[in-house]
Amino acid sequence: MAVRILITGGTFDKEYDEIRGELYFKDSHMEELLSLGRSRLEVKISKIMLIDSLDMKKKDRIAILESCKKVKEDQIVITHGTDTMTATAKVLAQGELKKTIILTGAMIPYKFGSSDGLFNVGSALAFAQALPFGVYLAMNGRYFNWDKVRKNKTTGVFEGFNSK
Repeated sequence: MAVRILITGGTFDKEYDEIRGELYFKDSHMEELLSLGRSRLEVKISKIMLIDSLDMKKKDRIAILESCKKVKEDQIVITHGTDTMTATAKVLAQGELKKTIILTGAMIPYKFGSSDGLFNVGSALAFAQALPFGVYLAMNGRYFNWDKVRKNKTTGVFEGFNSK
């Protein structure tokens, strides 16, 4: 069965407006990225939204959960902004789906050419196929249980921790 990729936005899909000096959303870069990575994995891509995760509201997180419920695939990768990835992961975990859900993102936009997004998506796709049902984050070649990870705002790196 294919892996479902759900697009929600985040730095990953941002582009730079040289005139206004601002980052903005135009469209997802996922198909281009998979082609560049020479992926041979069967995937189905659905764009839910293109927003910065700092602008996400509860209704947006519920829409992501509903999309996960609706798709027939049991392995799901979600592109997401890194700032509130754990908040969305919590909503997804509370949904108690019998699916493997991996949230991933990027610290640098794909269109900048030096993005970590290609590596993170590749890792997330591999983890989605290998991990048991549950909700995880995949960043920097590592995966984390949704409730045992935080983004270090100083280093920009995701770090695991024991919740006990």
